[in-house]
Amino acid sequence: MTDEGAKRTTYFSKSPLSCPVCETSFYREDLLSGGGRLIAGELTDELHRTYEPSKRFGELYPLIYAVLVCPSCLFAAYPQDFEEPKPESIPKLKSETDERAEKVSLMFPELDFAEYRSLKEGVASYLLAMMCYEHFDRHHAPTFKQGLSALRAAWLLEALHHKESGENYDYLSRLFYRKACYLYSRSVELAQNGREPLEANVNYGPDLDKNYGYEGLLYLSGLLEYKYGPRQDLNRRIHSLERAKRTVSKLFGTGKASRSKPSAILDKAREVYDEMNREIKELQEQG
Repeated sequence: MTDEGAKRTTYFSKSPLSCPVCETSFYREDLLSGGGRLIAGELTDELHRTYEPSKRFGELYPLIYAVLVCPSCLFAAYPQDFEEPKPESIPKLKSETDERAEKVSLMFPELDFAEYRSLKEGVASYLLAMMCYEHFDRHHAPTFKQGLSALRAAWLLEALHHKESGENYDYLSRLFYRKACYLYSRSVELAQNGREPLEANVNYGPDLDKNYGYEGLLYLSGLLEYKYGPRQDLNRRIHSLERAKRTVSKLFGTGKASRSKPSAILDKAREVYDEMNREIKELQEQG
């Protein structure tokens, strides 16, 4: 996005933020609301809200502004967590500054988090968040937030692929989807055994327009396993699908929609449950 275009769609906060790792002051960029900037499109099976291009403002991607990133040391986290890394982890986060810079530069050599963000800064912000949440305690749901970051990075890489089809962004997107698949499954496991509690203040997303709650987490855990889980070994595939099916089945045991189980989730859960059943049957017949 050009500076001129960005000025019409985003703004920088008036008050500076202070990085808890390196104490650099910087300003948060966010999307302006209203004025026909965002025209809601379809909701995908992954609960990703797409947006139609605006005649006046063009294509906008709200997700690229969701993670705070220090432009100096590249410490990154969601706004509610940004000031709360474990105090004892700050020296480690400082020492990993060059490592973070090196990893994002392998994907995108030229990034600048002090200026207007593009899709590339958006993707990089989620990769940085995945790295930094290694240093948050369990009460910040770090595994879930790493999974959410991987999923959003995959979405933005798909958008980049449509713009620059020859840059292998589709391949990178699949890598992030597979990482999200593992992390979503792991976060469900950790929540159920109490090792990483998912408290009421967690915003599950997965997108920004609606919070689908813990039910959305269960649904996506099953869906991602179905779409991006292991396929090389037949028995392993059957086992992963059976596990994903059990997770999804928790959503519609009552068969009734409610505030916590909206019909969109229930309908999509039934569809993926039936698809997993069909694939399991086919695989068993092959074996």
